[in-house]
Amino acid sequence: MDIPSTTLSNGISMPLLGLGVYAPRQNNEVQQAVEWALEAGCRLIDTAAAYGNEREVADAIRSSGIPRSDIFITTKVWNDDQGYNRTLRAFNRSLERLGIDAVDLYLIHWPIKEHRHDTWKALEKIYRDGRARAIGISNHYPAHIDELLTEAQILPAVNQIELSPYSFLPEVIDYCRQKNIQPEGYAPLVRGEKQNDPKLVALAEKYGKSTYQLLIRWSMQHGVVTIPKSVHRERIYENFDVLDFTISDEDMRHMNTFYDNTRIADDPRTLP
Repeated sequence: MDIPSTTLSNGISMPLLGLGVYAPRQNNEVQQAVEWALEAGCRLIDTAAAYGNEREVADAIRSSGIPRSDIFITTKVWNDDQGYNRTLRAFNRSLERLGIDAVDLYLIHWPIKEHRHDTWKALEKIYRDGRARAIGISNHYPAHIDELLTEAQILPAVNQIELSPYSFLPEVIDYCRQKNIQPEGYAPLVRGEKQNDPKLVALAEKYGKSTYQLLIRWSMQHGVVTIPKSVHRERIYENFDVLDFTISDEDMRHMNTFYDNTRIADDPRTLP
């Protein structure tokens, strides 16, 4: 399977489809899930210090036999570790758990107002030192990014936000594009909350795909890096079987109207 990729602002390539491993209380299943995803052709694994499963991700990659250079690894600094020195220490701990010398992408997990600039300065140092191939942000909306850019010397390469048709804010995606920041979407499947939405079911039947496959394809067709989460083998394989169909422009426009602000994480607009 040849998963399409996107080129980040600093020239490095990032797969458009990967595996998210946010799986509280399922750490024993994470290693197996990553192994199945790699088997299915996945080459992007998105973890975070807060998920507590960086070691399991590392074990899965090692046991896969796939060269490290072929796998794009993302991790993130958690809120409690933000600030310049604390971020550098947290990053070192993540590298140790992952058993690698550098990550492909390091993100600020949430915008913490009092630490925003110091945390970003730490990421800039990590990037300049060659220990992250790219740096970026997560759960940042335009107001947070505008504030960050008042002091940033390096532009974030990626902004990872919750994204499905039900939380779709086109102005946020447009903003990222204007700033040359690659949008990345987590929770594209809305944790199954919308799998029986009649509007979605009707479209899925039209394309002969599951509602989950339709949601993943919708996100990818927006040019957004998409990281569905699952720890089930059949679902993981299904999630990566989305490259053999295209949603029509008309149906994309229809899905863009599904917004009802259904979210599984906090709404960044409520953050200071």
